[in-house]
Amino acid sequence: MDSRLAMPRRAVLSMGAGLAAAACAPLAPAGSPRPSGAALRRSPPEDVGVSSAALSGIRTALQRQIDANEITGAVTAVARRGRLIWLEAQGVRDTQTQAAMREDDIFRMMSSTKPLTAVAVLMMLEEGRLSLDDEVARFIPEFADQRVVSLPAGSNDPAQATFVPATRRIRIRDLLTHTSGLMSYGDFLAPGPGQIVTPIEHRPGDTLASYVPRLGGVALDFQPGARWRYSPLAGFDTLLRIVEIASGQTADVFLRERVFEPLDMRDTAFNIPEEKRDRLLKLYARKNDSWVEEPSILGPEDHRAYLSGAGGLFSTALDYLKFEMMLTQGGAWNGRRLLKTETVALMSTNQVGQMFSEWIPPITAGMGFGLSVSVVEDESKGDGRSKGAFGWGGAYGTETWADPALEVSACLMVQQGSRSAKAALSQAIRAAITA
Repeated sequence: MDSRLAMPRRAVLSMGAGLAAAACAPLAPAGSPRPSGAALRRSPPEDVGVSSAALSGIRTALQRQIDANEITGAVTAVARRGRLIWLEAQGVRDTQTQAAMREDDIFRMMSSTKPLTAVAVLMMLEEGRLSLDDEVARFIPEFADQRVVSLPAGSNDPAQATFVPATRRIRIRDLLTHTSGLMSYGDFLAPGPGQIVTPIEHRPGDTLASYVPRLGGVALDFQPGARWRYSPLAGFDTLLRIVEIASGQTADVFLRERVFEPLDMRDTAFNIPEEKRDRLLKLYARKNDSWVEEPSILGPEDHRAYLSGAGGLFSTALDYLKFEMMLTQGGAWNGRRLLKTETVALMSTNQVGQMFSEWIPPITAGMGFGLSVSVVEDESKGDGRSKGAFGWGGAYGTETWADPALEVSACLMVQQGSRSAKAALSQAIRAAITA
């Protein structure tokens, strides 16, 4: 949730000739053979203007986090100019057995799922199946008549709630930018009044098709478009349901055919096959000076019928790096085009003025917010990332970004949140760039 990043149009258009050639490649049709992994063979960092010796600062920086018990371990991955220049696992995956972290370990992506959902929405935009200014009610009629709730300051008593009609209906753009007021979180990451007054609980066996229409009965936390407040689950779950309706495919099939297979993301899914479950990391929290195993906040992980577009995906460092490389390269990867260059520019351009920057200034100052991603607007606040870098993170500490100005894509995979680990990685990458 705490992330920093975005890509203005000028940065997209300034990429090198090799990326420009990739930009001309058509998207291969669904069902065609997957691309080979050749595009991600490791290259010497010096081949792309990076110092190997300085890049090893990543290892040193992350080890400090491990030694300080900020995290149990990490997998980090970095690409520059379309080449993989760093992939390393550090620390342990099991604190009891001290088994070492592995490069192919599978992580809970949590809110790192959101940019993938946004790409699915933008694919429907490019096909003319929706507009960013479409009302959600066009696809889900239950959203037609929403109200806005107000509670007295400091009160959580539903009996004290008052309601007014929404001045307009929620639009797709509102959901993508967290300006809808739909089950949002406030300045201190506390549930907004709408959740307190009209909670909408999941039922056993719920799917997007059964649950999302019920969200139309939620009282909004503020008038649509009036402010930036994070909608951790409802907003992007609603977006993925719209993708299902617009495409005629279930979310898992759409993402597999349109995103995962073209990007050769073989270990990314809403449900992990049994033969891969031993690669899923345990979850730990630091309590009383020791690591304690905890269950996922999203519940049982054996098989989920509910495919959350806000936080339901599992992935690996290498898989997600390919996704970020596609965005860094203006929508194309390994000879395949997923999005138009101008669509990626739209995704990564600040859409909300100062609203995000002013949300939690110690964290968000100097940042804008695009379509699902935060955007570096003040480079001095970017922890080594350039103006125009963009990305997002997840509740368990995954952080990924695209930095077109530096031609860098990066992934930090951990399962304990650590802002300092993210900053350490981005600063180490910037220090290693020589040309």
